[in-house]
Amino acid sequence: MPLSRSHIPRFPAFLATAAALAAFFAPSGATSTPATSHAVVGFRSNEQLAAALTRFPGARIVRRLPHMKTVVIELKGSAAGFSGLPGISFARAPLRRTVKVEPALAATFRFGLPYEWQYVVTRENEVPEEVLRAAGAIKIGVVDTGLDVTHPDIAAKAPETWDVVHHRTNVADKDGHGTFVSALAAGSVNNNEGIAGFGGDAQLLMVKAVGAGDSFSDVDESAAIVYAVDHGAKIINLSIGGEGSSPLEQRAVEYAASHNVLMVAAAGNEYADGNPVEYPAAALQPVGSNGQGGIGLSVAASTITGKRASFSNTGSQISLAAPGQHVFSAIAAGTPRAWWPRYALPGSLAGLYGWSSGTSFSTPEVVGAAALVWAANPSLTATQVAGILKATASGGGRWAPGLGYGVIDVAAAVATAAGQPVRPLRSRAASWLNVRRLHARSPRGSSLRRVRLAVHLRTGAPTVTPDYRSLTLQIRSGGSWHRIAKTTTRLGGGIHWTVGLRPGRHVLRVLYRGRSDLRSAMRLKPVRVL
Repeated sequence: MPLSRSHIPRFPAFLATAAALAAFFAPSGATSTPATSHAVVGFRSNEQLAAALTRFPGARIVRRLPHMKTVVIELKGSAAGFSGLPGISFARAPLRRTVKVEPALAATFRFGLPYEWQYVVTRENEVPEEVLRAAGAIKIGVVDTGLDVTHPDIAAKAPETWDVVHHRTNVADKDGHGTFVSALAAGSVNNNEGIAGFGGDAQLLMVKAVGAGDSFSDVDESAAIVYAVDHGAKIINLSIGGEGSSPLEQRAVEYAASHNVLMVAAAGNEYADGNPVEYPAAALQPVGSNGQGGIGLSVAASTITGKRASFSNTGSQISLAAPGQHVFSAIAAGTPRAWWPRYALPGSLAGLYGWSSGTSFSTPEVVGAAALVWAANPSLTATQVAGILKATASGGGRWAPGLGYGVIDVAAAVATAAGQPVRPLRSRAASWLNVRRLHARSPRGSSLRRVRLAVHLRTGAPTVTPDYRSLTLQIRSGGSWHRIAKTTTRLGGGIHWTVGLRPGRHVLRVLYRGRSDLRSAMRLKPVRVL
């Protein structure tokens, strides 16, 4: 069987030079210079902050958090004197934290999105920490081309390995497919390196099943399924596929199902080549079932906007979908660059990473999500885990042949399994524009008036930023809209425009056309220029 491949707001200048009065906190007649310290100070207005700062000679702002009306101040002595001052919400020393962040979840490859965007759009990032830890009791079996056990996101899991064809523990991955898949399903989430797998602390078992000519057969696949079941896998990832099935494959599938093991398979990438029915996916979610019943999950691929990826197969055998177009994962060392282009990952010290596409890579995301559902409620059966993933997906209980019951919502699935209220998934963040006219005046000798506008783009999602977005200013004239300015927002989503307009009444509008992660937004603003 072939693999399924393929604004910061400006503070008044005197804030930075606030050194006017005698020290508020230094005792009279002090003989030693107080030590330098840092204070985290919350404030209600810039003016009140400025007034407070005048009490502390030499104090300076070293960092601003404008969205939270907070600054970090470097000063001599203690910050205790800030407490109780007018307009100061709080003042305290910084609390030390140990940073545990996967670089792919923090660094952005495009504004507003992490490299590992699939982690955000499926709300995997909202799963409670205790569930991620509890997943350590679940073992994920991956049947694939092997594994780069030296990759940091894999090595941190100390995976079990077995080659069912050559009967050995060496599962070197010359192809790279198995490593990419495994990291998505079970890559370490707390090793301060690379990506975060969907399965939290789930254990990883790689069963290499590459036979003669570096290909799979139903025999290799079936042997690998049985080995994974017998060695404690609760969920098996099958990112392999081909047309037709066999009694042996069916037996292997039934064997796993009889042991309450959930199998998840790729639906295939051949939509443009006749959209064939692929197995073993169709052995798990039968043809004609329209996503109902079955003994496993057949997974389609979705895009960053939640639509079906153009290559992803469709049909009555599709259970649900997960991100599969340009998803980010780990690349095995020594694999061809032409197959697996490398991308430098800021914050990463080791390992190779990149993007690839295919239902092969949607599948391990569902597998990892299933591990978290089971971790949230270990009493569930495999069928119940599959049912929860379907019921909480973006389709809202409705099935369609392209995405089945929709794109997985991991946070909703986990909450459902734990018997908690579920907040529905929003496939794209709500956004809106605030437009404010500051003033209009006329330079001497000019018939034009200079009109200043302040614009802010806002977003309703904590994981999506309005920074560095292109906004367009247009004016209505002669029955049509004409562009007069186009500018990129600053940190915080703000823009200040100064435009020349003749006296009279004008209608302006600001547009944000939107990208995949942020909805389009528009705001009309009538302006009268005198």
